Amino acid sequence: MSKPILVIKFGTASITLPSGEPDIRIISEIARQVSEIHSGYRIIIVSSGAVGAGKAYIQDYKGTMTQRKAAASVGNPLLVGLYATHFAPNKIYIAQSLCERQHFANRSKFLQLKETFEELWENNIIPIVNENDVVSDRELKFSDNDELATLLAVGFGAEILMFCTSVGGLLDEQGKILRNVSNVNEVFKFVRTDKSFLGLGGMASKLTFAKLAARMAIRVIIFGMNGKDELLEALQGNAGTLIQPGKSTLSARNRWLGSGGLVSGRLQIDEGASKALLKRKSLLAVGVTEVDGDFESGEIIEIYSHEKEMIAVARARETSSAIRENLKTLNFEVAHANDIVLL
Repeated sequence: MSKPILVIKFGTASITLPSGEPDIRIISEIARQVSEIHSGYRIIIVSSGAVGAGKAYIQDYKGTMTQRKAAASVGNPLLVGLYATHFAPNKIYIAQSLCERQHFANRSKFLQLKETFEELWENNIIPIVNENDVVSDRELKFSDNDELATLLAVGFGAEILMFCTSVGGLLDEQGKILRNVSNVNEVFKFVRTDKSFLGLGGMASKLTFAKLAARMAIRVIIFGMNGKDELLEALQGNAGTLIQPGKSTLSARNRWLGSGGLVSGRLQIDEGASKALLKRKSLLAVGVTEVDGDFESGEIIEIYSHEKEMIAVARARETSSAIRENLKTLNFEVAHANDIVLL
């Protein structure tokens, strides 16, 4: 039987010093602990920290978008070099993979990415993944790599997705780590937005993507690297926050589709259309109440219920403009049942 896939995402705050430079001690610990479990999993490491590693080389650095892109282009090889150095004593080699969201939106490109990773795993090589910030046309947000890690985990059918944070898990109102979460919606109330709250650090982003992963039957663990063997302990259920997985029998294609890939637009539908989707029916224009965004036929869209909860993703059969023009047209198919994945 093929080894299960484990995706581990390390955020900027969890692997860098206050100055923004990589924390060598943490990277050394990551290499040591990951090496201990390497034989049991096909591992993907998604690592932030490239901007911090490279910004010292950019003159008069003020953090503009162009400077951040330049810093990332310098910092990525430096960061990967640090990982390579600390994995080397355990005779584990690594590879760098810079991904863009388009790699997930196109099924053919996604399969090529997956085949490359399969080849790396066959040779006992761990891919170190980061977003290709140099050409990204979106802001370099902390949540970007949370999304990237989730896309990889869902699309590849990972068994476990781990998010490393500076606080070691999801904190409750008393600042204690919640050990077990069965319903993500019930714990969003613990995410605070004031800067003094220790657990801020992108937790809302993590919970948003953890919810998607859990719906796809992936076990999600939020952990830290401050305690002894904390990654290993969290994997065993002895540290961090465990978000219980749901059940899913989706095919590989529908897992990819369900990850959302590159979402180009959103539709809100009425109660009747929501019930029809649950019965595995196609989505018709008469059931659409709002069209958000501009998208082409074949692009991926999110579908929201009349209660504004995301209930599905789909591959659009028509353009956004055509849907807007035909909202009252009978039997105008927006998305075929075979291209709709319920969440």
